[in-house]
Amino acid sequence: MKNLKVRQLAAVMFTDIVGYTALMQGDEQVAASARAHHREVFEAQHKLHQGEIVQYYGDGTLSVFKSAIEAAQCAIEIQKLLGKDEPVPVRIGLHLGDIVFDKTEVYGDGVNFASRIESMGITGAILLSGKLNDELKNHPTISTASMGHYVLKNIANPVEVFAITNQGITVPKPEELKGKQKAVDKTIAVLPFVNMSTSSENEYFSDGITEEIINALAKIQELKVTSRTSAFFFKGKNIPITEIGEQLKVSTILEGSVRLSGKSMRITAQLIDAEEDFHFWSETWDREINDVFQVQDEISLLIAEKLREQFGHLEIQERLVEKQTDSIDAYEYSLKASFHKNKWNPEDVQKAISLYEKALELDPNHTRSLVGLGDAQSFMATCGYISFEEGWGKAAILANQAIQLNDQLPDAYYLLANLAFFTECDYRKSFELTAKAISLNPNYVEAQQFMSFLYILAGQKEKARKHLDIALTVDPLSQETQFYSGYLDYMLEDYSKSIKQLDKCLEVNPKNIPALSVKSICLVMLGRTSEVIPFFDAMPSEIVIIGEKTGAIALSYAVGKDKENIGKYRSLLLEQASAPDGFTASSYLFLLYSVLGETENAFKWVADAIETRSPLLLLRFADPLVNPIKDDPRYQAFHKELFPEDLFKDRKSKSLKTKALLDEEASATYKVRLLEKIENDEPYLNPDLTLRLLAAQVSIHPNQLSWLLNDGFGKNFNEFINHYRIEAFKKLAKNPENSNITVMGLAYDSGFNSKTVFNTYFKKETGLTPKQFLKG
Repeated sequence: MKNLKVRQLAAVMFTDIVGYTALMQGDEQVAASARAHHREVFEAQHKLHQGEIVQYYGDGTLSVFKSAIEAAQCAIEIQKLLGKDEPVPVRIGLHLGDIVFDKTEVYGDGVNFASRIESMGITGAILLSGKLNDELKNHPTISTASMGHYVLKNIANPVEVFAITNQGITVPKPEELKGKQKAVDKTIAVLPFVNMSTSSENEYFSDGITEEIINALAKIQELKVTSRTSAFFFKGKNIPITEIGEQLKVSTILEGSVRLSGKSMRITAQLIDAEEDFHFWSETWDREINDVFQVQDEISLLIAEKLREQFGHLEIQERLVEKQTDSIDAYEYSLKASFHKNKWNPEDVQKAISLYEKALELDPNHTRSLVGLGDAQSFMATCGYISFEEGWGKAAILANQAIQLNDQLPDAYYLLANLAFFTECDYRKSFELTAKAISLNPNYVEAQQFMSFLYILAGQKEKARKHLDIALTVDPLSQETQFYSGYLDYMLEDYSKSIKQLDKCLEVNPKNIPALSVKSICLVMLGRTSEVIPFFDAMPSEIVIIGEKTGAIALSYAVGKDKENIGKYRSLLLEQASAPDGFTASSYLFLLYSVLGETENAFKWVADAIETRSPLLLLRFADPLVNPIKDDPRYQAFHKELFPEDLFKDRKSKSLKTKALLDEEASATYKVRLLEKIENDEPYLNPDLTLRLLAAQVSIHPNQLSWLLNDGFGKNFNEFINHYRIEAFKKLAKNPENSNITVMGLAYDSGFNSKTVFNTYFKKETGLTPKQFLKG
């Protein structure tokens, strides 16, 4: 007959006397006196605050309260009283959670959690879990402060720990806490799927599948997904998974393969823990190519499910991949076009344009092709291979057409943001379109880079750094991200640091035009003016922008106060600026006027540029070269006109803090239902059990069950289920009737279906290997 069990929600208090063992060894009488004083104070305060002492164990105590406030008040009084006269060095941990009483003991996640928090503390401190802290937020006499997020033993997810800060209570420094601090971000990199087809020409398809999965996973708000650029850096390279994880700063790697044969395809995928380098899920799909969108959605949803089972709560949409087109041929043309466009050279981009046009002939409403074609046209225009007006004009038409068909396309808004900046000289419009792109996809690295760029032009240094840091997190190996990092250093006037960053870009791509442009000005600002002319002479002639070269040389002579050459290159700039495509030379005239202190000419140029909506006005206006005129009142007036200050007010950003998906009453009901299901039906014995399947059995939405496990038990799905599997294994292993069954046989009977997973979780749960446990 089972023991009668009582389960309840309680505020749990753990305490112990710090250094008690050493005190006993030094003077048993003093130690005994300290413990007696501790118990006297402890019992008196529990009586006053309606607490129930559950257990004394040596120098420690376990007690419970019906109220979080009473538990906190009791802890405060205990610490104050034990700190007087002959102090007793005590640390206290509090948590609000489930506990279970039976005839012989008290246990449960609430007890474990409180114990872990208490063990982190120092003498005189009271540490709290986030859940208990929530109950104290509005209490007028109790103040608390966050100590940060920490990884606690046998607790799946990093937890936020708080400390009571009332007068008389010791508040520890975060570095004094005995926990391993860790960021709470959930991260994944999708490595390029390997082309297993007989034809190497099908590589476009495997690359396309990879990119679609990256885009799908990026829709999950709480998940950080490494961008395509950094993930594809490892294509074809034999680098250990642990090293890739370290370089990309991700916890999980997805790798896979694609085999295309006629209209049939086989896709395999597997998830790998990057730190431990073990596979915890794999799957294979055999489908017809007509099902490509369905299988992409299925793969992305399954991956998202497995990630939250392994690493904690994620709120997952019902669909992550929508059907793009009814024409598979149009889709294949689009994938081939994207394959070429991503090489970012004129020859391949021209091929991409032709392929996008073929896709749009088959399906004029294929938005991915519309945006891709617009992006390709803008690239050709920016690099001077077609006229500025032609390329950006086509890009505008295509992007607007795509948004009319689907107003949830972040890349279309980003393209229009560039258009607003570089062709319309409209900072507000560019800013708002970039913000829209980010709101649709916070992992959209190009938009994060561009927002950093927009902020630094307006002098918003902290906000610029914030968005660049996001881009660096998502896309750490991208040359474009590294360029923006170098540009930010330039705008912050750290020219040596900027050159170091730009040189890294140029090592990979010596023809990186933006990097060369900014580096030339860094040389000017560092006074290395004699290097400027040789710098341009060493460039391949096809990438030299004439106005830029003339302008940089003119500036170097201006800084060097070479009057003769200043006049010569000033005249040359004026001549080049008068040409139809002379906007680059014209913008350098503004910089030259500023360096020379010709304020009237400088501000006349600004006024004219505003009237004509010069495409480079916004870019040049905040440049460090303009510093000599920035104290002039006219500069500040123009600055407010160009960069509207209302855009920079702190906006309410979407918090990634998990929102409650169940109210308190529903949460308690479902916790009871879940635990009854576990105890009565033992679903964990099914090795194919998933979070979604368990949710169906408990009649709850999978998102709600994920949240409940995370918030109510402090565990992810795998941690929760494998705990019961470990307990089942222990019972089977201790039964003499099973002595002839192997360890893995018992593990499989307990619900495990992987030796690696069994060994990993057994060690995590018990601190022992299975063999060590059986020997004990």
